[in-house]
This record gives sequence, C-alpha cells and structure tokens, in this order.
Amino acid sequence: MDLIDTLRSTGSVRDFTDEPVDDAALTRILDTARFAPSGANAQAWRVVVVKDRAIRSRLRDLYLTPWGEYLTLTAAGLRPWSPVNDRDEEAAALAAAADADAVVVGGMAAHLDEVPVLLAVFADLSQLAAVDRDLDRYSLAGGASVYPFAWSILLAARAEGLAGVLTTMLIRAEDEVKQLLGAGDPLVLAAVIALGHPVRQPRRLTRQPVASFTTVDRIDGETFAPDPD
Repeated sequence: MDLIDTLRSTGSVRDFTDEPVDDAALTRILDTARFAPSGANAQAWRVVVVKDRAIRSRLRDLYLTPWGEYLTLTAAGLRPWSPVNDRDEEAAALAAAADADAVVVGGMAAHLDEVPVLLAVFADLSQLAAVDRDLDRYSLAGGASVYPFAWSILLAARAEGLAGVLTTMLIRAEDEVKQLLGAGDPLVLAAVIALGHPVRQPRRLTRQPVASFTTVDRIDGETFAPDPD
C-alpha cells in the first residue's frame, strides 16, 4: 500500500472473519514493527502471542469489566479515567450503572478469545527514559518508547491484508494479566493488540483538520496555515 494511504486508513478494526492468520505473516509484521523508534534504541518491549484457549478465555473475562465501565462512564458524559476527572463523579456513575444492571457488553469484548491474533505488549520500566517521572502530574513520556512499536504493528499488518485494534482495557487488570502470562517486574502491560482479516477493508478516516489543533508560537497563537503565496 502507498504509505500516505496506509497512514490515512489505519483505524481501529474489531470485526474479523474466521480466516486464520499464519505465523509467517505475524512474524513479518513483528519483524517490520521492531524498527520503530525507542529511547536509546532500547527496544523496551516484550510481546506474548497468546494462543492457549484457556488463557484467551481468561483474558476475555478480565476484559469485560473495564470495557463495561468504559461504556458506563462514556454514557455518563465522562472521558473514562481521564487524569483530571472528578473521582467521586466517576464512582457515582459506576455505582448507578451497577444498581441498574444496565450495561450490556457485546462485540469484540465478548469474543476477545476468538480473534485470530491476540498480542500482549509489555514495556520494561527499567529501559524507559520517563523524563517527566518527577513532575507533579500524570506521566506520559515513557510511553514514547513503546507505543510507536505498537502502532507499527498495526501499520505493518495492513501490508498483509490485515487490520486490528490496540486496546489498553486490560491494564485495569494488570496484576492478573501479568500473572496469567508469566510477566514479572519490571514489565508492565502497555497494550493488547487484536489482529485479523477485517470483515470490511478500512477506508480513509475522518479526523479534525490541521487548523483545529495547530497554532504558531503559543497555544493561544494564531492558527497555523500555509502561506497564501
């Protein structure tokens, strides 16, 4: 695929056919993704290809609770688990949904164990240069050495006619996932990636225009735009 078309059409795909993905294709995907940038070229990731049916079923079960919470918080008008959320407001929304027993979880979440490829991506904390570690706010910088690799997996999958989705829901059950997959410290769960042959091939996505998020010199500066000349 053309690079620009790939970048503009690699969205989140959760509906897959029953066609299996062979190990050779997955190896090619990972072989390409490993060239993703990382701090000091540490390549601070580990990947578990989850094939065992019992482990897959347990991951599905662990996935259902946070996904249900995500739907509940979204329905309540909250951005789920935003670092700036009011925790009491979150708790009230979740409690109300629990009382009403209103959340029905379906789709990929209910069938996570059936997706053709299930990858658990771990980050090695000992290899991350988290330059914002000591700031009095939520830390983001360490992820810059891991998530480009995860994104490269999704991009490389397109060359194989595959598509997928990166999900962080299982981080809500990280201790159990680590135990299930034999991951000790300093490894932490960064993402789970589902891949397969899409029911519908992805098309170009819709996103906000550049002018909506780009300014000159300051956040409150003038909108960045090409020189009319």
